[in-house]
Amino acid sequence: MKNLKFLEVLKMTVIAAFACSVIACTGGEAEDAGEKIDEAVTDAGNAVEDACEKVKEGVEAEDDDC
Repeated sequence: MKNLKFLEVLKMTVIAAFACSVIACTGGEAEDAGEKIDEAVTDAGNAVEDACEKVKEGVEAEDDDC
């Protein structure tokens, strides 16, 4: 009985390891998409900050940082 449980655990471990390796191999596309999203969010944040600083310069605010 113990051997049967051991074999069952071993089988599930091998299946889990195989599934993780397959997922890791296909994760490149998702990682690329995530990096593009991160870059877009950073660019948008920089554009908002630049626009804020220009507005503050236009109204001659004491503090130019946003």
